[in-house]
Amino acid sequence: MKALAVGLAVALVSSVSVAAIAVGSLAGEVAKNTVSLGNEAQTAPLVDIGAIEGGVNMLIVGSDTRLDQLSVADSTGGARNDVTMLMHISQDHQRVTVVSIPRDTMITMPACKDPVTGDMLGAASYQQFNSALGRGGLACVVKAAESVTGLTIPYAGMISFDGVTAMTNVMGGVDVCIAKAINDPYSNVHLAAGQQTLTGEDALGFLRTREGVGDGSDLARISSQQVYLSALVRKMLSEGTLTNPLTIYGLAKAALTNMQFSSQLASLDSMISIAKALAGVSLANVSFLRYPVAGDPQDPNRVVVSGSDAKILNAALLNDTPLDLSRTSTAGSSKVESTVGEAASTAAATATPAPDAIPAPDATASATPLPTASAALKLPDSFTGQTASQVTCSIGN
Repeated sequence: MKALAVGLAVALVSSVSVAAIAVGSLAGEVAKNTVSLGNEAQTAPLVDIGAIEGGVNMLIVGSDTRLDQLSVADSTGGARNDVTMLMHISQDHQRVTVVSIPRDTMITMPACKDPVTGDMLGAASYQQFNSALGRGGLACVVKAAESVTGLTIPYAGMISFDGVTAMTNVMGGVDVCIAKAINDPYSNVHLAAGQQTLTGEDALGFLRTREGVGDGSDLARISSQQVYLSALVRKMLSEGTLTNPLTIYGLAKAALTNMQFSSQLASLDSMISIAKALAGVSLANVSFLRYPVAGDPQDPNRVVVSGSDAKILNAALLNDTPLDLSRTSTAGSSKVESTVGEAASTAAATATPAPDAIPAPDATASATPLPTASAALKLPDSFTGQTASQVTCSIGN
């Protein structure tokens, strides 16, 4: 979404010819891939990002639909929100926090409207978070995320498998550190250990694999996604990607032809306004976090919201409080070691714990008091995450 937003901004101002192409073709792609979230009345139309109190909350959803996706034919029915990330841009536009909500989190699902039939599905207890997309489309995923975080999320975009591969190819690949060889027949990904430049379906396979990393859970996969996204942001900001109008146009075109947008986001003005807010963010102020979860007492393969830690994070996002990730564990080592073996050892030592290894939330524990908005909140070591400035490796298994 950052590439998309900044890309459109650069394309529109870099030259008359590129701007004309962008307005003529990309605007049409935005218009035909729009969905209403049903909460538009809560937020004024986005004109100037600086005028929005509390910054911006945007949901980025990755759909696992196989229909007409990938090079291998797969007619698997249904679609789930395989990846759900909340992006929070701070009010001063100096910080971006991206929070991954685990797909296997069991929640009370809010009432949602079927986007095809218009029928209303009532609220339901003990539902898996990634079932929201199948219940009520993108709008239902937003409602589920709002119910978990307590935030209002007026902007959302959903990308398909083909969109991920196309955007990675335009970038010329993304360099990631793989701690231990990944061989996952389920995701059809086979990658050697070491520094790898991932393109196309290899990149998608790395982002999707569960059996190939860590303990085989979705939590380990989120760690791989943080490794990848951090590397992607570093490449964008360090190699002049965001100042190359042709690359930017390619990124925007790949995203827009494979994405669905909420009505509040589906305009060039909105995307350019968001791009202005992201332009000055440093790598150290781009944070990736996993939403706090604990093992589900009813099912060792599922997780539930960790009440005390979730309360800390929700309040910090709501109050626009800066976050200090110095005590959080990362997906792998805080820097790439000189050999793959050393990197693998460090990655294993700091790997994301399995769901049943996370202590259940203590109902009697009180949340850590939040500091004032001007002071950074040092997250406890029960959190997992990293900044884009940290070079980390995938978790070996």
